[in-house]
Amino acid sequence: MVELLDARSVRSSLKDPIHDYIEVSPLLCTIIDTPQFQRLRHIKQLGTSYRVWAGVSHNRFEHCLGVAHLARQMVQHLHDEQPGLGITDRDMYCVQIAGLCHDLGHGPWSHVWDSLFIPTVAPGKKWKHEDASQMMFRYLLKDNHIEHFCEKDIQFILALIDGDRSLCSSDEKPFLFDIVANKRNGLDVDKFDYILRDSYMMGEPSKISLRRLIKSARVIEDEICYTIKDVNQLHEMCYTRFKYHKMIYNHKTAKAIEYMIVDALILAEPYMKIAEQIEIPEKYLHLTDSIEERIKASTAPELEESRRLFRRIDTRDLYKFVDQRVIEWGQDAVFREHITSERVVQEAKAVATKEGTNIDMSLLTADSVIVDFTTMHYGMKEKNPLDFVKFYSKHNPNKCARAQKNDYSMLMPAVFAEVYLTVFTKHPQYLGLVQAGYRALLTRVPEPDSPATPEPPSTPTRDTSSGTPKRKGLGRTGSISENSFTTVPIDFGTPSKTKKRGRDVGEEGHGEGQREAKRRA
Repeated sequence: MVELLDARSVRSSLKDPIHDYIEVSPLLCTIIDTPQFQRLRHIKQLGTSYRVWAGVSHNRFEHCLGVAHLARQMVQHLHDEQPGLGITDRDMYCVQIAGLCHDLGHGPWSHVWDSLFIPTVAPGKKWKHEDASQMMFRYLLKDNHIEHFCEKDIQFILALIDGDRSLCSSDEKPFLFDIVANKRNGLDVDKFDYILRDSYMMGEPSKISLRRLIKSARVIEDEICYTIKDVNQLHEMCYTRFKYHKMIYNHKTAKAIEYMIVDALILAEPYMKIAEQIEIPEKYLHLTDSIEERIKASTAPELEESRRLFRRIDTRDLYKFVDQRVIEWGQDAVFREHITSERVVQEAKAVATKEGTNIDMSLLTADSVIVDFTTMHYGMKEKNPLDFVKFYSKHNPNKCARAQKNDYSMLMPAVFAEVYLTVFTKHPQYLGLVQAGYRALLTRVPEPDSPATPEPPSTPTRDTSSGTPKRKGLGRTGSISENSFTTVPIDFGTPSKTKKRGRDVGEEGHGEGQREAKRRA
């Protein structure tokens, strides 16, 4: 059993911009004051978003303190309001420690690590940061000689981190798994903290009241339910998640930097053997965002190309945004099949041949074009998270039911997810040409329900007055239209043209001409 170390005592209080003062017990201090937990000070909560939104400089460290604080508040509230639940001090501490340690396994730049880098360098490897959190928690206990936990407690904490009750003893209380990592509907204190913390650090504090939501929580039928009066607050929470994914977490410039960081790490991999360290806790301890500085400070010739990419990030010489469109949920499979880097390049070269351009094509390869598909959703892919939340009323506090749409809003989307297709080029001189190739390819994407039949590269005619291709053979009955806000001429990005057009292109064209002219001046 957990040794409570004066369970009711408080060793210190930490000032937090979101939750005011966070009380920290002696037991939590024994975990916080370790190299394994302090490592989180060096991992940005929002990865590369800090390069775009200058205020979002917070780290996993303070987020985990916030989650531990909210986890304790939630379980304490349930303990006080429903004594019949039989919540023990041991339960409260295990839930709080799970909140504290749930992100121990995040790698450099947070989700860049497990969603882009590891799948690229170790394809087929079933690894996620939750696995590393379990590894690092055990290592933390062993390395710091923390012996306050029996094996049952450790398994319980690890199961809470993963949100999977099957990973621990069957006699653990089911509703406790709704607090830190809620797999039923995604509404947990992890999300509560990062929504408010991210919004505050961005400069637009959310008005959602966490205190109200926690006071609203009640266990009915072995799951956490909320009063029906708070259904709009919870809907706002889910919508805010979706909004921030579109606006902050997947901003096109942040995505470009993500791909540059991943390329830099791939270039460094043969020399640094980074991927081999993810299952060695003693080495993983030192894998943080600081790996960028280690590479930049190195003089090893093997890291020269990696250093060059990091320098490009510092000097804002980024991979260039080419085009973007939103794809309806369920239609992305046909786009993923037909819109590939290889086919975009094939089409771009066909356009260049047709137009008779004199652009040097030697660097235009499939590796120089990025086609990114990112899913944005409310927290449960295409489903409405509130369909998986139960509510009660003050007249029947022990009876719960699902909320109906007319209980909170009739203005609901048909589906709660969409896919963003974004194209980048690693070489700015090909921006206009890659866009022309992508758009030529886009005209021949078949209807999602129709058989997919490959066609040879198209050679669309071009309206020279507007610089955009005319359509031939539109495969989806006119339903695909070009993004007029991102349109650039075919020769946009080439040195001879950017000086002339740089001031006219504006932000959507990334002002490449203007910046290139300044660099060359």
